[in-house]
Parts: sequence; C-alpha cells; structure tokens
Amino acid sequence: MTVSAINSAAAAPAGTKFGFASLGMKDFVRLLTTELAQQDPTDPVDNKDMLAQMAQFSSLSGINDVNSTLQQISDKLDALTAQRPAAPTV
Repeated sequence: MTVSAINSAAAAPAGTKFGFASLGMKDFVRLLTTELAQQDPTDPVDNKDMLAQMAQFSSLSGINDVNSTLQQISDKLDALTAQRPAAPTV
C-alpha cells in the first residue's frame, strides 16, 4: 500500500490558523481544568503560577473583545465609505 504525502497548508482554506494560533479561549479553559484535575494534591500548583494563568485568560478574553469591536468599526467605516459619493474633481 502506498501512502502519498499531503500538504495540509495547501488543503486548508485561506485564513486557517495552525499550531498555537489556532487555540482559543475554550482550549485554554480545557487545558486549565485538565491541569487542575490532574495535579498532585500533595504538591499543588503554586499560587503565583495559577494567578499568572488566570491573568493570561483574562487578557485573552479582553483581546478577543477588542478584536471584535475593531472589526465592527471597520465594517461600519467600509459601509459608510461605500455610500459616500465620490468627490468632484476640480
């Protein structure tokens, strides 16, 4: 049986993210809860590390909100620009 190589980048739709760029908030929460469930009760995660992870989660959430807002602003500006008549040439 012959198996041919597949170039995943060529097969993926444009704009598809790979690696860490493809991870989102749901993935972060899943990793965090799995980490908490699997930790050794006699040697728990350091409080500083836990706070750092929660801060990262909070930052990720804020960045997603900012990106969403900027996209909405961009869409509205594009719509306004499309409605605006062209300036007369002198």
